[in-house]
Amino acid sequence: MRTATTVEAASDPDLATFVVEAERIGLDECWVAEAWGSDAPSVLGFLAARTERMRLGSGVIQLGTRSPVAIAQAALTLAELSGGRFSLGLGASGPQVVEGLHGAEFARPLTRMRETIAVIRQAFAGDKVSFTGRSIAIPRPGGEGRPMRLSMRADPDIPIYVASLSPRMLRLTGEVADGWLGTSFVPEGAAAYLEHLDAGLATAGRERKDLTVCQGAEVAFAESPEELTTMVAARKKGLAFSLGGMGTASTNFYHDAYARQGFAEVAEAARERWQAGDRDGAAAVVPDEMVLATTLVGTEDMVRDRLRVWADAGVDTVRLYPAGDTLDERLTTLGRAIDLVRGL
Repeated sequence: MRTATTVEAASDPDLATFVVEAERIGLDECWVAEAWGSDAPSVLGFLAARTERMRLGSGVIQLGTRSPVAIAQAALTLAELSGGRFSLGLGASGPQVVEGLHGAEFARPLTRMRETIAVIRQAFAGDKVSFTGRSIAIPRPGGEGRPMRLSMRADPDIPIYVASLSPRMLRLTGEVADGWLGTSFVPEGAAAYLEHLDAGLATAGRERKDLTVCQGAEVAFAESPEELTTMVAARKKGLAFSLGGMGTASTNFYHDAYARQGFAEVAEAARERWQAGDRDGAAAVVPDEMVLATTLVGTEDMVRDRLRVWADAGVDTVRLYPAGDTLDERLTTLGRAIDLVRGL
């Protein structure tokens, strides 16, 4: 099992130091998030100049924020700058970010993802870009433009990952992507994800070995039962936010994903309270078992055992979000986790 992490804020003064040190202690991959903060490609270019070995990936570039060809241009540029160490991660995002922040239409995210990947693969292959679909038409119909190819060096081997949670998007991931960027993962309920990925793989005549499964969770080590109790309690409000505050009142892919993995009653109760403005009440309905099931929080033995469960569930790459109030604490936590993965 490979190891990875995700970084976000370019305003973090420790960003470069953290990533460089993470590479030094053996981390295999670093993904850069975007959401409604720093753009991913700028941060990735910055990190490409400061690292030598680890793979770098966009985790994720959101559809609707750029044209498909603009995404391909960024990916080809980053692959060149990093010496072939770049992986392209894409996500449909949600209506709040796409419509509320970017003013783009969120309609037909599944179709847009399929068509975006098709256009990107044309650009990666060095072909003239020409596509007519339901959500994308290049060149623009009725205009004066003709199909063009990018002037950049072709690189058809750039891996494309899709961040997906819903059954239909998971099936599409298995059908057209090289990897899956997952989250909100409970390994005991992994079938809620994997059966849809496998269905997509079968549609494309592929097998599980043809798709890299990359899953993420916070990792934190407790040195006593009392510390573990405190850690678990402190993480309930974050889970409640995922269940009730991510997305809109009617569209929350995180809520739905947890519901499909055995936490339907908790997910609904937390959403109701969160949407009503009762944040503490939403956190109170999250049980300890849900925190422990979806994170890598515990004693060293507990974390080691959970990593084995993750590997047995089919995870190829574990994306570690190390806890810690300081840079040294985060790196220490990350190093301990990397050592546990190596020892599996």
